[in-house]
Amino acid sequence: MAQSTRPCIGINAEYRPANKAQAALIHVNAGYFDNIAAAGGLPTIVPPLGKEIDLDSWLDRLDGFVLTGSTFDLDPRRLNMPPHLSVQPMAERRHENDRLLVRRLMERRLPVLAIGLGAQQLNVACGGSLFVHLPEDMPRSMPHRDPTGAPHRHLVLIEPNTQIEEIYGAGEIRVNSSHHQAIRQVGSGLRVGARAADGVIESIESTDADWFCIGVQWHPESETASALDLQLFEYFVQACLRQSQPLELAA
Repeated sequence: MAQSTRPCIGINAEYRPANKAQAALIHVNAGYFDNIAAAGGLPTIVPPLGKEIDLDSWLDRLDGFVLTGSTFDLDPRRLNMPPHLSVQPMAERRHENDRLLVRRLMERRLPVLAIGLGAQQLNVACGGSLFVHLPEDMPRSMPHRDPTGAPHRHLVLIEPNTQIEEIYGAGEIRVNSSHHQAIRQVGSGLRVGARAADGVIESIESTDADWFCIGVQWHPESETASALDLQLFEYFVQACLRQSQPLELAA
């Protein structure tokens, strides 16, 4: 596709079905498009259209994609697991659109930055598994969210010789945290990039050196993110720009 100096980055949206009080709507936390723009990208919100041909039409125009987080959860029943009272499933329309979206992104090998729920969706699409509710599935796990909704942070240990180490540096970092579900077993073609001190997986990435694909359980787009988190968006946008350049030359 013809390019400006800014690669075009897609962002999937949260979907809220209509009810008696309001019409159906979509929304995206401003931190996603603000950070993409600050890193040199051109953010583009992609609504949950639900039709494969429409989704491909969007992806034909994009150089990379951010899979967003959510205040809602993956429904364990869709993973052949029993339901849980702690789970608040995302809307059916978003679920179906995201399922197709992740598959398409994997097929196209578009650069991907998957955040929170997005990282879990990516892992499941690759055949990985899920902790449905950490306090029960891992009783010895440390807190990964504040039950009052207040900002919560904990240490994350970076795995050596990973792309996440290249971005954040070696050793440990402190990240924000607001999840009760988590990656259990990493899917095919992925590896662990970082873990919490209790062993919970906090970052995954592709084992394919030619595909920029990173998922993080924390929220680099949030107001509680650290200064280091902008580097994650910068590395991602640069990967999108590099991938788009051969198409520029051919145009």
